[in-house]
Amino acid sequence: MGQDELFTVNPDLGPPPEPAEPRDPKGGGPLGEGGGKNTAVPAGSPLAVRMRPRSLGEVVGQQHLLREGAPLRRLVEGAAPASVLLYGPPGTGKTTLANLVSAATGRRFVAMSALSAGVKEVRGVIEEARRRRNYNAENTVLFIDEVHRFSKTQQDALLGAVEDRTVLLVAATTENPSFSVVSPLLSRSLVLQLRPLTDTDIVSLIERAMTDERGLAGELTLTEDARAHLVRLASGDARRALTALEAAADAASATEAKTIDLTIVESTVDKAAVRYDRDGDQHYDVISAFIKSIRGSDVDAALHYLARMIEAGEDPRFLARRLVVHASEDIGMADPTALQSAVAAAHAVQFIGMPEGRLALAQATVHLATAPKSNAVITGIDAALSDVRSGRIGTVPPHLRDGHYAGAEKLGNAKGYRYPHNVPEGVLAQQYPPDELVGRDYYEPTQRGAERTLHERVPKLRRTIRGER
Repeated sequence: MGQDELFTVNPDLGPPPEPAEPRDPKGGGPLGEGGGKNTAVPAGSPLAVRMRPRSLGEVVGQQHLLREGAPLRRLVEGAAPASVLLYGPPGTGKTTLANLVSAATGRRFVAMSALSAGVKEVRGVIEEARRRRNYNAENTVLFIDEVHRFSKTQQDALLGAVEDRTVLLVAATTENPSFSVVSPLLSRSLVLQLRPLTDTDIVSLIERAMTDERGLAGELTLTEDARAHLVRLASGDARRALTALEAAADAASATEAKTIDLTIVESTVDKAAVRYDRDGDQHYDVISAFIKSIRGSDVDAALHYLARMIEAGEDPRFLARRLVVHASEDIGMADPTALQSAVAAAHAVQFIGMPEGRLALAQATVHLATAPKSNAVITGIDAALSDVRSGRIGTVPPHLRDGHYAGAEKLGNAKGYRYPHNVPEGVLAQQYPPDELVGRDYYEPTQRGAERTLHERVPKLRRTIRGER
């Protein structure tokens, strides 16, 4: 069957019957027709479902997409409808935004999950959407969660309906759509990347859930350290934060406690709180211990502190940056591959994110902790900077100056320059530093690791260059 046949309405079928209400793929009750408004969410639904934003004003985070004039805001407000691919980590609001788009555009909302739907179900939804549009002038928003799990054939089945706007597709994925979504579907959709929620965003969600009638309605209070632990547990995921809060609230109610404290939260999520404040003393103390453990070649202690920071929700990019700095500061030429490992870890964290990024961070930590150590690089550059800052600069020797422009020869530029590759050794006697710095040594290689070779080679190079042999 060709694609045109796939999307042809059979006139003998007549107007569409009233369908069952579409369901929210994340759980909970029916979303209802005409926009998926959460007006009839059962009281027994999970807290994360009950607290789902009903309007743009309740959405937290994603301000880069929801500011005035931004594409997603215009879409949610009902202007310029277009199919979109929402790309971002779990719990950042992809399903919520799909509901709001449907509500804003006044369209029927149908949700599908790529985990359970096949080509047959996709075709059935599209056929129903086409019939409703033709007979009732009723448009459909089709929300597909985990769209990256659809096969190429399943994704191709959407193309015709997206092209002629039989459905307004809102697809959600946690993977980069450039690698997981077919090119024709990508070209027909607006790709919008959602970011993890900030700690401030998560705090706002928790506080709203504590007081809102849809949530805990002010019946319980939450201690500051318990709230801080919930924020760390969330790691930017709103659903995770609200699920943990609900579990803690249930445990408190079971014991008739009126306050959710840290002990209750720890007991319900089976995860101890890590004493770590990303803006306080713990942050500086633990990262200091981490770096000093690597410098001291204690690989086990280094992994311990790395684990503490990862578990506490420290920004993995910060950890990667510290490893890159340390690779040059405390290892340098004793093991030149250490910097390569650290930079590779930083790229890996940026590319794959967490929790998988912990493996690259751990690998770089092990490499740096077990590598031979040398601070000769930082000592050398700091000594050179000290001279420059104190005014020991001088002028560039004439034979080293640029001689490629008109008039350079008359100034004596480049005259007398000796090309090192013209001699068998590739090194020859020639003055390179300004007169004031002749004989000034900055780099002093150690005898550790790969730098041992440089410890022997650098003095020989200096004697040859300075004509001392």
